[in-house]
Amino acid sequence: MTMANPLQFVQQVRSEVAKVVWPTRREVLLTTVMVFILATIAAVFFFVVDLIIKTGLTSVLGLFG
Repeated sequence: MTMANPLQFVQQVRSEVAKVVWPTRREVLLTTVMVFILATIAAVFFFVVDLIIKTGLTSVLGLFG
């Protein structure tokens, strides 16, 4: 493998960066809001599941305690 000329490397990097399609401000805002909403839904779901498991275990252990 041969070493590329540093100038040629920089030119190739610039041409590749020019191909990138950057998201708009609105797209970034919408995806950020969606992440927060889905994280909240997941947190509530796991809280409820944890509460159900805790209640079930407490009642089962209460029968034998």
